[in-house]
Amino acid sequence: MCNLYKIRSSHTEIADFFDAIAQDFGANTAEELYPGYPAPVVAEGRVRPMVWGFPLQRTGAKGQPLKPKPVNNTRTDKLKSFFWRYSFEERRCLIPVSRFAEAEGERGAMTRTWFAVPDAPLFATAGIWRQTEEWGEAFSMIMTEANPQVAPIHNRMPVILPRESWAQWLEGTPQDAYRLCAPFTEPLAINRTDEPWFKPKGT
Repeated sequence: MCNLYKIRSSHTEIADFFDAIAQDFGANTAEELYPGYPAPVVAEGRVRPMVWGFPLQRTGAKGQPLKPKPVNNTRTDKLKSFFWRYSFEERRCLIPVSRFAEAEGERGAMTRTWFAVPDAPLFATAGIWRQTEEWGEAFSMIMTEANPQVAPIHNRMPVILPRESWAQWLEGTPQDAYRLCAPFTEPLAINRTDEPWFKPKGT
């Protein structure tokens, strides 16, 4: 599953790339994006800030309410479940990404391996969104089976949408959109690093 990605473009550059209107964000978003944090998303013709992850309510051992957990990934085989169904049928979006990371290596010593579309400053992954009481607008990234490049590291990967599929994802029927939920067939650029998967706060 994807729990980290990067965007190396401004909101204006994202709007130009997706032929969308740039909404006023009030502040710049971070280059590295994690679950529970705001990120730019293309929905309804606009680049708008949303929190990465649908809130999942939790309770503690004594029944006390805990901070909601952001559910940031949606498996394609779960899209018909109640938690995801209406967002998938009614509110699909494009998630701008420059590259995404997966953790590789032994537990406790995992490092970041990055995947990108070669020679592309941005690409689109499939997403869904909804309004939430906790965080306002929130989105989740659609996951499908990993292609041969990602499979040695993780069994799933984001649904990467080529430009010619954007309209089908955003405006097509649920059946049309579901047909796009497949592993990426083009080559990916892979960058294996010695960056620790978990970085100390403040670094």
